[in-house]
Amino acid sequence: MYKPLRMTIRGTGHALPQRVVTNQELARTLDTSHEWIVSRSGIRERRIIAGGECTASMAVEASRKAMEAASVAKDEIDMIICGTITPDLRLPATACLVQRELDMGHVPAFDINVACCGFLYGMFIAAHFVDKGTYNNVLVVASDAMTSMADPDDRATYVLFGDGAGAAVIGRQQEPGQELIYSALYADGQGAKLIWVPGGGAVMPVSQTVLDERLHFVKMKGREVYKFAVTEMQNAIAEGFEKTSLTVDDVAMVIPHQSNLRIIESAREKLGIPTEKMYVNIDRVGNTSAASVPICLDELIRAGRLKRGDVVLSVAFGAGLTWATSVFRL
Repeated sequence: MYKPLRMTIRGTGHALPQRVVTNQELARTLDTSHEWIVSRSGIRERRIIAGGECTASMAVEASRKAMEAASVAKDEIDMIICGTITPDLRLPATACLVQRELDMGHVPAFDINVACCGFLYGMFIAAHFVDKGTYNNVLVVASDAMTSMADPDDRATYVLFGDGAGAAVIGRQQEPGQELIYSALYADGQGAKLIWVPGGGAVMPVSQTVLDERLHFVKMKGREVYKFAVTEMQNAIAEGFEKTSLTVDDVAMVIPHQSNLRIIESAREKLGIPTEKMYVNIDRVGNTSAASVPICLDELIRAGRLKRGDVVLSVAFGAGLTWATSVFRL
């Protein structure tokens, strides 16, 4: 039996690059079209870093907004967890760069690399620390500059991604019922080469060959990934309802990882979830990897569509392969 973890999301924030890139703009350099991209992914535009923006700068902006929303000062943050697969540097951790820019002293800071599941994994870790009383407030930020990892000459992958960051301050339970009701994390290394970056690591260090063969960019077996995602998104949402004995009526919103509109719609229709309860922003921002879920969460809260006491079910899946389900009460 899963024991709920006492916690609350005290505040959220998100950040998106200034530059908006439409499908029409991509079609000028790639063998693609607006119609082709929309029909296969649901994406109409995305944000792309430019002018000094990077993974850490987006994370810092999102974190500041989350702390402001939570009315938490920098010296009240006890730990920083950053979910990212596009670190600005191979070392140190991006979380350390965030700590430096936010002038947070010597609080522990570390990254987790679980691709699109970064925020849900990070929230689970943070919830354990606050539930046990180890820390009062943990900053969980997910930030990815996916366009820096995608091959600009590969229409199959480049059109899918956008850049962005989302953050939340996870704190001690302030009112009865505020908790991580259920959380399940999974990984399957057998699928590691379905979504991966072959070059640039210890196995294949950066070399002229790696650059010439474009092995430093993300590679994806689209058909296999699509099949996995369709199945696991449905399973993950169904698991969230089953394990908590909640129904669609009990949940204020389902927040899926924004990977592909067809995948989201397939799960929504099969599970009988009303359109208004399945949040979608992939049309505006693309697939922002780890940042996907917290960006959605912050947009919903700031728009007044989620409030204190609401129950949220969220799912994510990504490279690893990894996937996760979380049900929490705000």
